[in-house]
Amino acid sequence: MKLVVFGAGNIGRSFVGQLFARAGYQVVFVEVNRPLVEALNRAGRYRIEVKDRRPEVIWVEGISAVDGAHRDEAARAVAGADILATAVGPAALRHIYPTIAAGLVIRKQAGGGPLDIIICENLRNAAHAFEEGLREHLPPGFPLRDYVGLVETSIGKMVPIMPEAALREDPLVLYAEAYNTLILDAKAFRNPIPNVPGLDPKGNMAAYVDRKAFIHNLGHAACAYLGYLTNPRWRYIWEAVGDPQVRRAAKAAMWESGRALMRRYPGSPHGRSAVASDRQSAGDPPEFTTADQEEHIEDLLARFGNQALGDTVFRVGRDLPRKLSREDRLVGALLMDAAEGVPAPATTLALAAGFFFRGTDERGQLYPADAEFQQHLTERGVDWAIREVCGLDEEVAAEARIAEGVRNAYRDLQDRKKGWLGRWMEAM
Repeated sequence: MKLVVFGAGNIGRSFVGQLFARAGYQVVFVEVNRPLVEALNRAGRYRIEVKDRRPEVIWVEGISAVDGAHRDEAARAVAGADILATAVGPAALRHIYPTIAAGLVIRKQAGGGPLDIIICENLRNAAHAFEEGLREHLPPGFPLRDYVGLVETSIGKMVPIMPEAALREDPLVLYAEAYNTLILDAKAFRNPIPNVPGLDPKGNMAAYVDRKAFIHNLGHAACAYLGYLTNPRWRYIWEAVGDPQVRRAAKAAMWESGRALMRRYPGSPHGRSAVASDRQSAGDPPEFTTADQEEHIEDLLARFGNQALGDTVFRVGRDLPRKLSREDRLVGALLMDAAEGVPAPATTLALAAGFFFRGTDERGQLYPADAEFQQHLTERGVDWAIREVCGLDEEVAAEARIAEGVRNAYRDLQDRKKGWLGRWMEAM
């Protein structure tokens, strides 16, 4: 059995590639980083160091790589795969659609059966985006929906930026946490779901995509942005979450989403929102309960606090134009909270704190997109950020209320004094 993975980065290798390789699959990576392709082909394996309470070294064996710049070779790999996965990042998906489409055509012409694509991207509505992207490059009449399973996932595994010193010793080594569960859409497969330990198929995938974005990703961002404001010298995310006030504020924001998610996916027709009504049928059991939301949030906060992992405030907070955008973790959560009637002061504060984020990498450099964001914010003001980055439309009453809340929180943070977060928490 062969898995072809587009993207040999952190998630591609430490998560999806590792899971399938340990289950006996041959794993082929399609990657545009030529030195990485050459290193993978030379070694035929790579090492993952599990940085957690129980440290472990995992060797992922029997792997190879194809240079993504060689589209014909990559398309042939697609055509010959038993299953496909992507882990390239949302911004790079458009670059791989032509190759995948070409491979699908070759496969179909050769009489090959349907192919499932596991989409390991931090992207809501990933299957829809993927379908649109592929259709642009497929011939008219290609039976995409019948022939290709577009399998959305919830990527919960945390993989830090590798220290440069470690990569000088071994350019293929990866650090990762012990968490090894890949939640994916049970209903999207065209073939039987692979018998791979660690796969956790779910019938209501939308609920788990939203939970990942609006509890996990939101909580992580809240720790980074509030932590940076509390102490800009903190380098690691465990330092931020270890601060009682930052932890309390992040947990409050996570619970705002937790309550909204329980309303959005209630399992009962009574009180169901318009958004939920097209996702669940009357009489469905509740997807989330107070008890399992509490367990999930506490588990995440404990994982955020994993000192051995060495995850940085920079990695968690960087890329402000994406993480502060309308569909992402903070604004998306606020829109959901408003739709479900859940007050969200902690999420509002975390979003406003993001406007002040200037976390840097180990060389002291801002992420390029963040440097550009900060320059525009200085020149054009917070109203520009609310409108153009957050995408809030103040002609819509609910969005105007969100925007005003963010604007007020931003002004409060401009005037913050020592102990500001503790006083804010007391006022909640």
